[in-house]
Parts: sequence; structure tokens; C-alpha cells
Amino acid sequence: SLLLIYPNIPNAITMTDESDASSTSSSGSSSDEEVHGQPNKKQRTIPPPLEIAPTADAAHSAIQKQSASASIIGNTSNKSNRLIVLLDQAKLETIKNRKGNYELLNCDDHRDICKKKLKKDPKEFRPDICHQELLALLDSPLNKAGLLQVFIRTSRNVLIELHPSVRIPRTYKRFAGLMVQLLHKMKIKASDNGTTLMKVIKNPFSQHLPVGTRVYGMSCKGLLYSPHNLAKQLVPLDPNSSDEGQSQVCFIIGAMAAGHVTTEDHPYIEKMFSISEYPLSGASAINRILGSIEHQWGIV
Repeated sequence: SLLLIYPNIPNAITMTDESDASSTSSSGSSSDEEVHGQPNKKQRTIPPPLEIAPTADAAHSAIQKQSASASIIGNTSNKSNRLIVLLDQAKLETIKNRKGNYELLNCDDHRDICKKKLKKDPKEFRPDICHQELLALLDSPLNKAGLLQVFIRTSRNVLIELHPSVRIPRTYKRFAGLMVQLLHKMKIKASDNGTTLMKVIKNPFSQHLPVGTRVYGMSCKGLLYSPHNLAKQLVPLDPNSSDEGQSQVCFIIGAMAAGHVTTEDHPYIEKMFSISEYPLSGASAINRILGSIEHQWGIV
């Protein structure tokens, strides 16, 4: 062993003696701790192991669960066989009046604002059309049977999803107040159980359609079919069938005062159809379409 000599220190300590002394002192202290049961205060804490990153399949399943929970419909029965209806180009816009309150812009109460401030024809602002079409859809036996899912797309590209159990107010004034609340708070919940009845969702509309959904547009310029033949050709014969060859169907119906549903706004539309030789209101067209589908599916 080497001897380290320090000039000012009278007693020199060897390297071996120092290591032996430290080992004996540490062993002695550890034995004392074991006897008395006291923890070592200078003991280092071991960090937890790092978590393993999820695989691609696990991440994909998590995204699917999150998107399913984000939908206000949820995993209800017969969801895969629902008829999907989109009310397109609905005029649902809010405006602040002189009292500082927000109102739903319409041609009757805000004619001067439409002309002078917005520089648009007041006849275009008809939110009552959307109100009438919603009443026709949600009051139908098809919706009460749980086989209908409704979406709204406004003229400002705001996409709205509706729960089948929502009850639209009968009067326009109450409907307008509900729409103002929805457009500002982005969500309407039931007061009794907290169920989300109406919700503003993200665009585009195509991402909310199930895989393989066939989309058709309704217009007076489309291919003429009777409602009975239209339902027979496009809609599956049995809503409860699990046949893979039967795809879910979506109809896009206009909710505007003038104009048509176009493939420029919805490039995923396969064909445009018409159900009458005459121009019909949206509510009348909806009643004819849903009535034929209810007859085919045996819903009375």
C-alpha cells in the first residue's frame, strides 16, 4: 500500500486504511439501522420506470372511442341503420339589436338591416324554413322509432348535430331564442338529466358519416322518381338487416329560400333526385320521402 505523507498532518493515513475504515463504518451504520428499524435518511429515491408508448392499433382504438364519446348520439341501438338527413344552407345567423340583445336574423324583423347594413335581399333570411323542416323530421314516426339522425349546416358553414330525443319548440319565437343560445354557447343540454340535445360539431360533414354511406342530394332539377320507387331503389329493405351489401343512406335537403343543393358544396354526392314534377317546400318533400321509407320499413 502507498503511504501519502502530508507535511502539516502529524498522523498519516494510508489509502487502504481509509477505505477499510469507510467500509467498516458503513457496515456498522447499516447494521445499526437494521437493528433499530430506522430508515436511511440519505437513501436515494428511485424514479418510476418510463411508460411504453402505445402501439398504432391501440392509438387508433383510442381515437375511435374518443370520437364515439364526442357524438351526442352515443352507442345506441340501430345506430348503424339510421337514415341520415342533412338540412343544408340554413339561414341561422344572429344579430345584436338596439337593446343589446341578440336575435335570430329574419326578413320580417330586420328588413332594413338586411338592405342597408348587410346589402342583401331580405327574402334570403328565412330561418322559419329550417324550423318547419325540423318539425317535419323530428315529429315523424321514423324518428320516434329511433331510425333517424339529423344534421344542420348553416349558410356560414356551421355544422350542428341533433339528438333524436330533442323537442323543437312549436312557435317560431321560442325556436329563434333556442337557436341564438345554441350558436353562442355551442351546446344545448337537457335540464333534467344533462343530455346534450344539440351541439355544434367540427367540419367537414363527411367525417361524421359512417364508412360506406351513400349520399344523395334532393333538388327539383334532379332525376325524377316517385317517393315509393326512390325508397325502393336507394334504401335497404330491412333496417335491422346485418347484410354487408346494404349501405347506410344520407339525404341532403335544402333549407334555403332560393337555390339548390350542389355537388360543389358536397362533392361526395352520388346523384341528385327529385320526387315531384312541381317545386315543393322542404317540409313537404321531407314528409313524402319519410312516408315512403316508413311504408317500406313497416313503421306505422
